This record gives sequence, structure tokens and C-alpha cells, in this order.
Amino acid sequence: MRIAALKDEAGEFEAIRQAIEDTGHDCHGLGDEQLLLACLRRNACDLLILDLKLPELDRLRLVKRLRQEFGARLPILSVAASRHEQDMVDALSAGADDFMAKPWRTSELQARVHALLRRSHQHLDESVLNFGPFRFYLATRTLQVNGRPIVLKSREYDLALFLFKNIGRLLTREQLMSSVWGSGLEGPTRSLDTHMSRLRTKLGLRPAHGVLLSAAYGHGYRLEFIRSDAFDSQAAVGDMNAGELSDTTQGAL
Repeated sequence: MRIAALKDEAGEFEAIRQAIEDTGHDCHGLGDEQLLLACLRRNACDLLILDLKLPELDRLRLVKRLRQEFGARLPILSVAASRHEQDMVDALSAGADDFMAKPWRTSELQARVHALLRRSHQHLDESVLNFGPFRFYLATRTLQVNGRPIVLKSREYDLALFLFKNIGRLLTREQLMSSVWGSGLEGPTRSLDTHMSRLRTKLGLRPAHGVLLSAAYGHGYRLEFIRSDAFDSQAAVGDMNAGELSDTTQGAL
């Protein structure tokens, strides 16, 4: 998910950004209202963190404007240095979905963001793809392994999902890079190898767990289940086949 934060102080935004990205979401800092509005008009944000720093009335006016222009589809988490009840009432009355007082704690910020995202997307089709113990929640872009949530960054999630959708196939480096970073990349890069190494560690993609992520030198990578009880091909749910290449890459091999 893409989180936007209208920032006032670089140091404080950096702490917010780190807390958000630690949960696997992207966080972008926007310097003023015009950049924020342009971002929202491109549907480029799933949640807004808004610091109600002085001048307070301007920020409350902004919340009201956002509600008028974008309706209820944008979750807004307001943050303020005040713990006065009236400040919370004013923020919520203006249209904010939640209120958090400073100094905020990382775990609290992460929990409130997660709750707002879950609430705002509960109307969506919560499609799920199951690959044995690996369960991908497509609407929320989250992953569980044996029921345990795994924190992945946005590109790690995209790469993992692409690998599992093409289980058993040898995928070229070009296919993998194009699926996650997009086309038009030139020259060699170590970024793909770094991401593969992280996925191997985070998801336990090792023979001891019945699954193997192997590299074909100079060519690409293959994800495969090497133990019969590690993967039930009938468990995949949704409109995707676990061994089927996506439309954008089919025929490239």
C-alpha cells in the first residue's frame, strides 16, 4: 500500500517513513498541499498521515477540503502535539478517521495504520491465493506463511507473488526484472539478486522446508516445491493458475 504524509519536519517524517516501511508499505513525504492534491487525484495514495501542526485551522480546512473532493474513500490519520480532547474532536469532526497524539509510539502508529487500511479495503474482494503454507492476500498485499504474517516491502511482495504464480518454471532475469521494476531497464543489476536473497531468508525457501529457490547462473531463477506434502496444487484460490505465466511474460521463455 502507498502511504502519504504531509511533512513539516524532516526528522519527524523520517521516523514515520521508517515505521511505515517496516510494515511492508511504501511511504512518501509531500511538502505542501498542492503536491498532496496532485498525488490524490492520480489515485496514488491509499492513506494519508496528516500532522495538525499550527496553523491548526489551515490543516482542519484541508481535511474538510479532502473530504469534499475525495469523499470517504481516503483514510486520514491525524497527528497532533496536543492531548486535549477538543483537538481530537475538532480533527474527527473535520473528517479525519483517527487521531493520535504526540509523542507517538512506533507500534501504535503501525497498528492504527493497519486498522485504517483494513477498514477502508473491507469492501474489496479479498481474493486469496494459497500455495501450500504460503497465503497471499491480494487486496491488502500481505502474505502469511503457516498462518504467520511476513513483513515484505512492496517489491519483495511483487517478486514473491510472481515466483509463486510461475511455480516450477525457470524465469529469466529479464522477466523477473520486468515484472517488478518495469521494462526499459538497461545493464546488469544486483538489485534482483539482493531481493531474491531476502525472500529466501524471509520465506524460508530452503530444502529443509520442502521448497527451493534456485539460481541458474547467467539465466534466472526457479521456485519449486521438492516435497510432495509441501504444496497442494488444488489449494490455489482465485482466477490464477500457480503454474501459468502472466500475460505480459508468456512466450518469453
